[in-house]
Amino acid sequence: MTLIYKNQILLYFCVFLLGLVSSFSLPPYNLFFLNFFIYPAFLWILLLYTKDKVKSFNVGWLFGFGYFISNLYWISNSLKFEDAFKPLIPFAIILIPLFLGLFYGLSTLIFSFLKPRKNFLSILILTTSLSIFEYIRGFLFGGFPWNIISFSFVNYLEFIQLLSITGTYAFNSIIILLFFLPIILFFNYKIKFKLIIVTFSLLFFFTNHFIGNLKLKNHELIEKINLGFTIKIISPNIKIDRYFQNENPRDFIFELINVSEPNPKNETLFVLPEGILSNIYFEDLKKFKSLFSNNFSKRHKIILGTNIYENQKVYNSLLVLDNELNILGKYYKNKLVPFGEFLPFEKILSNLGFKKITQGYQSFSADTNRDLIQLNDYSFIPLICYEIIYSGKINKSRRNYDFILNISEDGWFGNSIGPYQHFSHSVFRSIEEGKPLIRSSNNGISAFINTKGQIIDKNLTTDKGFIEINSFKKSNKTIFSSQGNKIFFYFLSIYISLIFFFKTREN
Repeated sequence: MTLIYKNQILLYFCVFLLGLVSSFSLPPYNLFFLNFFIYPAFLWILLLYTKDKVKSFNVGWLFGFGYFISNLYWISNSLKFEDAFKPLIPFAIILIPLFLGLFYGLSTLIFSFLKPRKNFLSILILTTSLSIFEYIRGFLFGGFPWNIISFSFVNYLEFIQLLSITGTYAFNSIIILLFFLPIILFFNYKIKFKLIIVTFSLLFFFTNHFIGNLKLKNHELIEKINLGFTIKIISPNIKIDRYFQNENPRDFIFELINVSEPNPKNETLFVLPEGILSNIYFEDLKKFKSLFSNNFSKRHKIILGTNIYENQKVYNSLLVLDNELNILGKYYKNKLVPFGEFLPFEKILSNLGFKKITQGYQSFSADTNRDLIQLNDYSFIPLICYEIIYSGKINKSRRNYDFILNISEDGWFGNSIGPYQHFSHSVFRSIEEGKPLIRSSNNGISAFINTKGQIIDKNLTTDKGFIEINSFKKSNKTIFSSQGNKIFFYFLSIYISLIFFFKTREN
């Protein structure tokens, strides 16, 4: 540690490496236990430089840079489809993690201003600071709450049932605190105090696991409700580069029909992914109306993602259609992907030859409404692609509903860890909201997830086929679904009160 303290290059390399290794706690690896070593080491290094504000900031920034460059490299894959974007790949790989790392750097800078020492107070201060800036990251400039460290527990369903009370951001603050706690063993405290902290941590772990396990067992006793019809979640697995080759839409439609296997006698809702016919607008799709009417029956409804041109604007939309392509319900995407679906500062950048990454030159327009979609006796809340990642923001009306419906196109991630990270948000949302989740993804993971985050069935990124749903289990409204992210601020007030308490005692 003395060598690191004296050698600035070694210092920065070590914190970068700590961040990089920490990223392996996230899906699909889920090696969460690494952080019980990494976070204490990160805090210990920070405590060496509390008087040097620049180094404190750089330590956090480089930790964040290492963390994000390892788990967001797949963003560059979306730039491979058109030659004009390929020169930007190195910038995407480096600049995006550097920007996101700033939130860690600002956290550690605030930490250094509060003059922490090697005591429990320093854990509370850094936990609070990181929690606040992770929350800000989820909303600033449209927000990008991707790969929050609490997602390292996504495979441990017993433990994350707490989400139904806390939501993601409050849960994240608890996880950060737990990861830091082992450093207590190296502080100059009496054995009695250390034993109290260790006992409390273990008690929380096992109690939360026990309660979560009890919730899962009780859920097994709930009787299933028969839908009265079949829901088919379709995974077409059509490679995304084919859309850039001007292939005949008729070929795509035939593929969708074949993989859907429609039976005219069965009442069925077919759920197709986002932008599955993105090389044409919905108005053009009507030219192929006979293909739908001849292969789907009046007992069928179809949900699909397509582009709509309306009032000189282009919308990424989710449509509910009958077999004659009549619109029974529609939703226009609210949260658009910067550069992917719209070009920021479009008037300036378009003159420089830039465009959005997806097909076409005109940027998509965002809508502000997210009304429930009613089908038979059930209501669905519609979400397109990465709208699923916004904790506490999916149900704007706060009205009760039956299902979360998410359609996505994960082909932009390529053959990477991206689809697994994206899918993990679906598990978190189902537990938070206490609602079953239907997810249809092209070149991604399609699944049916119950209200406890259990995956009832799924198709992997390489699978072509469908998932059938005939019944489901209802669940009561969760505390989080009623309160939203206000719960995070309740937790924040507790942390800040404890900081004042310990700071007063310290003084």
